[in-house]
Amino acid sequence: MKRFEELFAELTDKVNREAPDSGTVQAVQEGRHAIGKKVIEEAGEVWMAAEHEGPGRTAEEISQLLYHLQVLMIACDLDLEDVYEHL
Repeated sequence: MKRFEELFAELTDKVNREAPDSGTVQAVQEGRHAIGKKVIEEAGEVWMAAEHEGPGRTAEEISQLLYHLQVLMIACDLDLEDVYEHL
């Protein structure tokens, strides 16, 4: 199991290394627009899971949303502290 900070560090490392065969690297290369569309899609899936599919599926969809939000953060050159200061 990964924690939020650990996942962010792993994803950042992959992007910085331009890890071959990394979906994260590919997503960042596709750009903010494509990542943003994925964030919107995942947010909708979170909502639908919460409404109709129960806690397990909701948690799974939230984890996917958090992943895509982190990818967007990396694409926007943000780090966790940039976001934490607004919480």
